[in-house]
Amino acid sequence: MDDQNTDDLNSLVAQTASRLFGDHMTHALSAAAEEGAFPAGFWTAAEEAGLTLAMVPEAAGGVGLGAEGCAAIIRLAGAHAVPLPLAETMLANRLLVAGGRELGEGILTFAATSGSLSLRREGAGWRLSGVAARVPYGRNAQSLVVVGEEDGAGRLACVPLSAGTLTPGENIAREPRDDVAFDLLLEADAVTQSPFGPAEAERMGAAVRAIALAGALDTVLELTATYVGERVQFGRTLSKFQAVQQQVAILATQTAAAGGAAGLAAQALGEGLAFAPIAAAKVRAGEAAGIAAGIAHQMHGAMGFSYEHQLHFLTKRLWAWREEFGNEAVWSRRLGADVLRRGADDLWPFIAAA
Repeated sequence: MDDQNTDDLNSLVAQTASRLFGDHMTHALSAAAEEGAFPAGFWTAAEEAGLTLAMVPEAAGGVGLGAEGCAAIIRLAGAHAVPLPLAETMLANRLLVAGGRELGEGILTFAATSGSLSLRREGAGWRLSGVAARVPYGRNAQSLVVVGEEDGAGRLACVPLSAGTLTPGENIAREPRDDVAFDLLLEADAVTQSPFGPAEAERMGAAVRAIALAGALDTVLELTATYVGERVQFGRTLSKFQAVQQQVAILATQTAAAGGAAGLAAQALGEGLAFAPIAAAKVRAGEAAGIAAGIAHQMHGAMGFSYEHQLHFLTKRLWAWREEFGNEAVWSRRLGADVLRRGADDLWPFIAAA
């Protein structure tokens, strides 16, 4: 597919996603999702629009979007605070195809072996044991794509969630984050080699969270700018006060910075999952989320905390997503360690290349 056709397809799918999210996302749906009601009709519509297959090449039965198009879907989902495991299913399908497996059916999610979760050889098969911690939408998904590693090579398995023991959990935005315990002996052919190992799977997760943060910040800025332009205090709108103007300018700057970070993450997501751009993107988007959420609530006052207002659905996700797949402290330490490992002579080339 040439560049023009890719751009046209990206634009078409982004328009489809924007309409779909706009049509389905209501306050009632957001509130019901927080109470544990999964929006099945919304999910079906997203599947029928092909969004869950956006990262899968056309030759493998997917939509074959470029990195820019996939990022646009994730950013729009973040902007609308969509309560669906859309990014997780997109990534899980990408992982399955990369591992030579058939596309999954229904809702998928993924986990990397780390901590107590292990995937290791046992006899003629493989033993999957331990706990997959804080699995996104584990209670709603049909299958879990597990990414492991053996002798430096990535390994992949796809197991039904019903084969594990699930302990419900949630993040601060009340999105499902469930622990799932496994002790399964898998057939030899149930585990395939993959170009992606646990480190790459974590980078994928960090990249999509950075992109989603940028989308949520887009809407937070829009809501805040509208509110201060309409709210009258002491005979004039809040936007006329210099202190308010300064805070909104900082919010806009942080939103722009997160947007740039999302661009880095999207490029890395499509070009080999380079460590440094994803690390930098997750750090910068997370930092922007923390600053922006505080300013937005300061500008809205008590109104922004009320359950009837849209703002809190977004800011709770800002606080939650910045912590997932590694927060700023985690990625900053890793990035610093990588720079130290390279040595002084490679510092400037490393910075210039980034």
